[in-house]
Amino acid sequence: MNAFVAILQLLVAAAFLSIPVVRARYGATATAGAEAELERQGVRKTVLTENGMRFDAGGHETWAPVGIATALAAVAAVNLFAGSGSWAGPFTWAVQSIVLAINCVILYSNLTAVTSVRAAFARKGGELARIDVPALLKAAEDGFPAWVWVLQNVRHVVVFGASLGVIGALIAA
Repeated sequence: MNAFVAILQLLVAAAFLSIPVVRARYGATATAGAEAELERQGVRKTVLTENGMRFDAGGHETWAPVGIATALAAVAAVNLFAGSGSWAGPFTWAVQSIVLAINCVILYSNLTAVTSVRAAFARKGGELARIDVPALLKAAEDGFPAWVWVLQNVRHVVVFGASLGVIGALIAA
């Protein structure tokens, strides 16, 4: 069972690593599209950078998924090399539950992007308050290949499915 759990955890780790890989490859194109949309709207294109909004692999878009993948790889190693009855079970339960919760937050953020960005821009006011957020986000999305949105959905299925598989295996053990 430990090997099964470790394999599922490594699948989840790989799913999380897909985020910075895709953003590193296509983020500049997405940023250019967003900046062009801002210029079309008569807003300075530097306003995104000035307010910490990015579409590339910088910042938390890299350190968070890489950190999660590293933690999962470490827990997978514990599961592979620790004997049954060790502290691997409780450790796995804790880490996998946290990863599952984090993915819920990511999914919620994806589903409410327009609303949350619009609210954040309204709070900051000024130029940000007059940005057409759906058009901005659409321009950024268009900078990524169409398959990226399929990958995003597959990533969620893998993370939710494998995490629930890990938790189910722990319960069954």
